[in-house]
Amino acid sequence: MDYGLKDKVAIVTGTGSQIGFGKAIALTLAKEGCDIVACDIDLEGSKKTAAEVEALGRKAMAVKTDVTSGTEVNDMVKAALEKFGRIDIMVANAGHAFANGPFAEQEEADWDKDIALNLKGVMFCARAVLPNMLERGNGKIIATSSGAAKRGGPGVEAYGASKSGVGGFTKSLALSVAAQGVNVNCIAPAIAVTNFIGGKMNPGVEMMINEIPQKRATVPQDVANLVAFLASDVSSHITGQMISVDGGSTTTS
Repeated sequence: MDYGLKDKVAIVTGTGSQIGFGKAIALTLAKEGCDIVACDIDLEGSKKTAAEVEALGRKAMAVKTDVTSGTEVNDMVKAALEKFGRIDIMVANAGHAFANGPFAEQEEADWDKDIALNLKGVMFCARAVLPNMLERGNGKIIATSSGAAKRGGPGVEAYGASKSGVGGFTKSLALSVAAQGVNVNCIAPAIAVTNFIGGKMNPGVEMMINEIPQKRATVPQDVANLVAFLASDVSSHITGQMISVDGGSTTTS
């Protein structure tokens, strides 16, 4: 299916990892015809992703961006507008889990990091691109939530809480801007073998994967395919949703 994304401009955060969701999203959107703004605190990784976008025949720019800083996000969006003139798609994908292990042993500072990156980072990205989208009466904002927002998970309470916040933010913002032509959705993947878990298996991860009905982890392309759909006008009547990409994990939860 032609998603009609040719010459659209997409910002994708979290593109530094070469095995993560962000790179797969950026390349998939580029294959659909988008020009890409590749953002990450890891500038060299984003440059590699941008180079692969350009190898596909699309325009790209890499911007070092710490999405926990509203100022840095605003500067990144300003640079994108200066280069491309508009922003059609914002994919707020950057995320991580800092507070891990037994809840009673988790540090408050790590909780603050989870909330700053996973929740406030999404807010900063949405806030920065909305003026341009609202002015044009069209835009797509897509955030990465998590299956942990739906099912929870032992030892990742802060991550689950912050990703649940992404779901609540998505619903509320979607209602605020629906009549003005902007769609807002988020995606909830199952556990994935990316940099989030070090790109390697351990017995605990294997057990979690075995609990997935399809018996496999989410791969970045699974998420990227849904992002391309949500970024297009094919999905114009879908907004305010948290959509699972999890091999059936949440069908009974």
